[in-house]
Amino acid sequence: MMSSSFSACRVGFSFVMMNIFYKSVGDSLPELSPQKYFNTLQPGKASLAYFCQANSPSPSIFLEELNEAVKPLQNYGISVAKVNCVKEETSRYCGKEKDLMKAYLFRGNVLLREFPTDTLFDVNAIVAHVLFALLFNEVKYITTLEDLQNMENALKGKADIAFSYVRAVGTPEHRAVMEAAFVYGTTYQFVLTTEIALLESIGAKDIEYAHLYFFHCKVVLDLTQLCRRTLMEQPLTTLNIHQFIKTMEAPLLTEVAEDPQQVSTVHLQLGLPLVFIVSQQATYEADRRTAEWVAWRLLGKAGVLLLMRDSLAVDIPQHTNVIFKREERVPVEFLVLHDIDLIVSHVENNMHIEEIQEGEDEDHDMEDPDIDIQDDEVAETVHRDRKRQLPLELTVELTEETFNATVMASDSIVLFYAGWQAVSMAFLQSYIDVAIKLKVIYSSSNRISCPVNITSVQEAEEYLSGELYQDLLSYSSGPVLGLFSPTMTTAKEDFTEAGNYLRGCVITGIYSEEDVLILSNKYAATLPALLLARHKGGKIESIPLANTHAEDIVQIIKNAFLETFPEITVENLPTYLRLQKPLLILFSDGSIIPQYKKAILTLVKEKHLDSLTPCWLNLKNTPVGRGILQAYFDTLPPLPLLVVVNLHSGGQVFAFPSDQAISEQNLLLWLKKLEAGLESHITILPAQEWKPPLPAYDFLSMMEAAASRHSARKGPEYMKETGVQESDEEQHEDKSAIRKELTETLRIKHWNRSNWFKEAEKSSRHDKEL
Repeated sequence: MMSSSFSACRVGFSFVMMNIFYKSVGDSLPELSPQKYFNTLQPGKASLAYFCQANSPSPSIFLEELNEAVKPLQNYGISVAKVNCVKEETSRYCGKEKDLMKAYLFRGNVLLREFPTDTLFDVNAIVAHVLFALLFNEVKYITTLEDLQNMENALKGKADIAFSYVRAVGTPEHRAVMEAAFVYGTTYQFVLTTEIALLESIGAKDIEYAHLYFFHCKVVLDLTQLCRRTLMEQPLTTLNIHQFIKTMEAPLLTEVAEDPQQVSTVHLQLGLPLVFIVSQQATYEADRRTAEWVAWRLLGKAGVLLLMRDSLAVDIPQHTNVIFKREERVPVEFLVLHDIDLIVSHVENNMHIEEIQEGEDEDHDMEDPDIDIQDDEVAETVHRDRKRQLPLELTVELTEETFNATVMASDSIVLFYAGWQAVSMAFLQSYIDVAIKLKVIYSSSNRISCPVNITSVQEAEEYLSGELYQDLLSYSSGPVLGLFSPTMTTAKEDFTEAGNYLRGCVITGIYSEEDVLILSNKYAATLPALLLARHKGGKIESIPLANTHAEDIVQIIKNAFLETFPEITVENLPTYLRLQKPLLILFSDGSIIPQYKKAILTLVKEKHLDSLTPCWLNLKNTPVGRGILQAYFDTLPPLPLLVVVNLHSGGQVFAFPSDQAISEQNLLLWLKKLEAGLESHITILPAQEWKPPLPAYDFLSMMEAAASRHSARKGPEYMKETGVQESDEEQHEDKSAIRKELTETLRIKHWNRSNWFKEAEKSSRHDKEL
């Protein structure tokens, strides 16, 4: 659940936890005695039973989930019951204590499978496991690529395959596959795996998600020929799988000779659009081949039809070669698209817009969202990792009595969690992962002061070369060395404050000896100054620090280590927006073309792009880029594409001419025209204010209000801390007062920051403009 890369500033904090206990009871299952239960079993009918002692406490959470599973299992003809055993009961299912932690699946009076209750961790797991056991012949479980190839060869010319990968059995995706297999298992061969290596071996992307492929094997008569594969691109839900299979059953290509406005197919009924390839008798063969290619590319996304212009009674614009029908009773679009990729892009882009609009409509209608919808998915994560031993020794478990003393001892991150709740336990795993990563950083960087006090020219050279603290360079930027004469007291204090703030992000050092001019002259630095060591380029850069305060130094150092031509992502965009410059963005559908990168970096080196922030965006890594381009151009333009976006003044968007090559000369000429006002913008972004959806989500206002309250407090900080500790002693037995005290303690600790740090937080409002 954590990214593999991690960086942190101000890592001088500890991780602490508080466990909130909760117990709930919910049991509306049919309750039977063992004798009555076995009398209800019918030949050929499946039944799931949980046996428990009549007067013994039962796991309430499991019973709640079992109760939730009653209705969905009944839809498949499977009954569910809770069987109460008495002490004198002789049934083997009412025997030893360990047997009472299992549920049993019967067909008639024959036991098919027994499940430990910890594998049935929620309603999805219960339904998935039961159907998986009953559909043994319809769903084949495999573990290797050889198994898949053997299955594929055996079914060529006979049947198609629905091959799915799920992260683990019992997940919501596993349940969806099993429910689909219950309906379509006699028509298609379902194949299931949980082996991620198998998914990788067939070339799948985004392997962290569940996948479903449809193997078109029935039409393959040559055993040496591979079965075509179609990936289901929607999330694995029962409804999506049903829709996907229905589109696989529909004809690949249909010929029509009627008004496209009146044509309807199963695709429209399933909410998918239609694409008409316009043909005429003279070009029929070529048009049909094109239509088949388009049909394979859009299989599962749209219906494709070959429309014969010669036989139509309605008029079609002369140059139209593609007609797009979004839905019933909506006017069709007449298009001129001379490339298969453009046809596919048009369909996919329109589908993407509809998904966004549907999502916005759902969000608008949902007045009281239920956060528990996450539980099914994250519960699977908890179950999958249930045997993983978490190193809880890296954290401190708090109680109401120890809370104040612990969090006041150092900056702390406090996790309030409930051991019974899936979301809490899943987050706890990530919380511990972060503690592990920060422990490595903090244990290393905590060995040195920030900034490091350098005492000789030779030590300064070793520091700048990276010989000193070499083991820390992989965790932070730097090194950065501040040069000051011994009398520059105020400047040294500002630099020291900045170094403390950047601790954990940047290695900072300070040199203020009598011979500081040796370094100053060598690196052409006017005191006070910064020396930044760039090890990638093998050079040391000097930056003057005259009349700069601590907050200015922090920003100078942060900006100095920014990339000159970065790949923009959702995570790093705010960093580059803070530079308050227009963005020169190269949009690319994949890795950047080297000659384009070279052209832009050359202009950067020659200082032609100092007034801009040059960057590039990979639509494969950051799919939101498609939505950005559609906001600029209405439809997705051909890529790669270079634009200038002036977010901070005016909102104009300018596009580099698509008929020109992206070269140093062409780009420089275009930028000069922009500067002279000779280029027209393609759109102007609206200057709308992005407000939180509800007052409860206005976190920036809450932070500012808390900061204002704290700044109004009088007296030195040590008096506040003493007061809190004394209050803790006086109110030791007053639990409600202590809970109030916990909240206030967190507020004090969180907002004990300098004014310039608060101002930096406020400036983050600019990040919302995109």
